Amino acid sequence: MTKLNELTVKESIEGLKAQAFTSVELVQACLAEIARLDGYIKAYIKVLAEEALAAAQAADEQIRADPEIFNQKPLLGIPYACKDNYSTKGIETTAAANILRGYIPPYESTVTEKLKHGVSTDASDFFVTRNPWDLSKVPGGSSGGSAAAVASHMCTFAMGSDTGGSIRCPASWCGITGLKPMYGRVSRYGLISMASSTDCPGPLTKTAWDAHYVLQVIAGKDSKDATSSNGDVKALTNSVAGLRIGVPKSYFAVDFETPAIKQTILDALKTFEKAGATLVNVDLLPPKYAVAVYTVIQRSEVSSNLARFDGIRFGQSRNAFGYEARRRMMLGAYTLSAGYYDEYYTKAQKVRTLIVEGFKKAFSAADIIVGPTMPNLPVPIGMLDSSPIFGELTDMMQLPGSMAGLPVVSIPCGFVSGFPIGMQLIGPHFGEAGILSAAKVFQDTTNFHLQMPSGIKELT
Repeated sequence: MTKLNELTVKESIEGLKAQAFTSVELVQACLAEIARLDGYIKAYIKVLAEEALAAAQAADEQIRADPEIFNQKPLLGIPYACKDNYSTKGIETTAAANILRGYIPPYESTVTEKLKHGVSTDASDFFVTRNPWDLSKVPGGSSGGSAAAVASHMCTFAMGSDTGGSIRCPASWCGITGLKPMYGRVSRYGLISMASSTDCPGPLTKTAWDAHYVLQVIAGKDSKDATSSNGDVKALTNSVAGLRIGVPKSYFAVDFETPAIKQTILDALKTFEKAGATLVNVDLLPPKYAVAVYTVIQRSEVSSNLARFDGIRFGQSRNAFGYEARRRMMLGAYTLSAGYYDEYYTKAQKVRTLIVEGFKKAFSAADIIVGPTMPNLPVPIGMLDSSPIFGELTDMMQLPGSMAGLPVVSIPCGFVSGFPIGMQLIGPHFGEAGILSAAKVFQDTTNFHLQMPSGIKELT
């Protein structure tokens, strides 16, 4: 029998509606798993056990009083984890950085306000989160805590944020579903900013259906975020018959550290063909150009955004900034300085436009685009120090979608050397339903997303 903490969002809601179990029992199951596993994995910065149980009890009372309550509160009673860069009123929010130790936000982010109910990784000032598939490896970042919590069933789903792959990378390495919505689809209000032009709040879940369900709750126009957009999230479909899937030659021509990853993705594409989809070749700029563009733009925006942490209004002294944050701020200040702005920042924005135009052309021939999420397997803890742009190099396949502001989902599609392999599905603007429908069809016919992480099996 499936344990309550292993249920998906869909299964949890169906069980609550049928009163097969209570929200309190769901939360207790997750808390028990946290107590059992998180000493090894270290996914959570803060566990709000008492608050979660109180909220669960209140949810159970609402469900008993009104069985139709889920029409107004779609995620009522569902326990989840939230990346620690969402402002939570009255609860310490640190972004895993020493400079924000003790910071208690006076307001709530739009996303957590919509959800209502802690998390790391290698560059965290608090501790390193470990991959549930192998505790000596990283889970991917920077939403690694959220991904590890979902993969190890310490919560039903989690919220992360994706700037250049921070949802999709850990989703791939932890063997779960990770959705980066279109830029502006979900309000950034209350999200601690890194690169404002690519930051995207999004869910990490056990299935594509769950990701779509959560997106419907958190998406929408927000008067507190001028970049947020109107428009409902379309319903899922159950077929890919006639779907044109673009296969970018340049994405499969990169130097895969583990060549078997490429073949795993190609094998996964055959599953779509068998289901009635058509594969078409599309031309996109090689991902290496997005690495250069992202490095310049992200560092520049980081330098601007972190200037607010001056140690006067809130937070600690600027001396509390970690090494990685300082390195990024210094490079950003350099690229924005007089004499270098046009040479670096302006030129990067021009290439960014070429990336956007390349996707527009590709989507005239294809409905969605499919490729690898990561070019390599999870790396050992400590590898971040090997290169100042290590993250950008490992996120190479994800950066084009980020720079173009497109919706992208990563789903597990196979295994290499005992580790899950992620496949990313890229859609046009407002195309979340299309990529999630294709992801759901894939998951309906495969079981890669159902596998239990081998790294925690030995702990059971």
